[in-house]
Amino acid sequence: MQPSRRAIVGGVLALGAATPAVAAPRRIASLNACLDAMLVHLADRSQIAALSHYAREEQGSTVAAQARTLPFTWESAEEIIALQPDLVLASQHSALATRNALKRLHVPVERFTVPKTVEEGLAQVQRVAGLIGHPERGERLVARIRAALAAATVHPGARRLSALIYQPNGFAAGPHTLVDEMMTLAGFDNAARRYGLKSWGNVPLELLLADPPEVLLVGEPAPGGRSWADRVMTHPALGALKGRMKQARFPERLLYCGGPVLIQTAQAMARARGEILGDMA
Repeated sequence: MQPSRRAIVGGVLALGAATPAVAAPRRIASLNACLDAMLVHLADRSQIAALSHYAREEQGSTVAAQARTLPFTWESAEEIIALQPDLVLASQHSALATRNALKRLHVPVERFTVPKTVEEGLAQVQRVAGLIGHPERGERLVARIRAALAAATVHPGARRLSALIYQPNGFAAGPHTLVDEMMTLAGFDNAARRYGLKSWGNVPLELLLADPPEVLLVGEPAPGGRSWADRVMTHPALGALKGRMKQARFPERLLYCGGPVLIQTAQAMARARGEILGDMA
């Protein structure tokens, strides 16, 4: 005899009711500065077993103040294992020896790549939020990021400015990078293309002097004594371009991460554009 539709539906519901819900992780460790920022914005404080040591660095972290009140590690396997985490967030650049040790001990590790587009960055927010048991927080954060991006996006027909990200050692962002997309929406045309960059790379000072962009989005020298890497950003030769090229500060910590960092990245680019256009008026 064929079972009735009511019996089938009832059986399915009974199976669903018997399936236990997956518990949210209670002890989460992060091994990456970008993932640190997402964890700070999305997790309960009690869930954060440790952030990476990068999270505390003012020069490279957007959550340094919060991170200094939380535990951290130097990314060694011994430290992570001692924390007894039930979830570890790692990047493709996290220490391989640590990742291998955690794998051997069956510690759950979720690995993330470096996002190359805004949408990839937003997808990572949603993924982290789901993994830690707070998908609704992920949706709210994505909405905040989209609002910040919309506020920084120039309207069609607005004047565009050629610009170059110029960081320690002349390091610059070329095409196929997240920051290149952010520059485009904020009204900047990335001059790295005309210097031959295919992605991230160094732009020699001589090349910059020979063919300067309208705007140099220059990094912030590290506190204390200036290093050789910093000096290229403040080289006296750049003074010769004063009438042809404007400079605006753009912190290095806003360059490499998707997720919540994009809010500050969008705001910084919009602010830099406003200041430059004001100077040109």
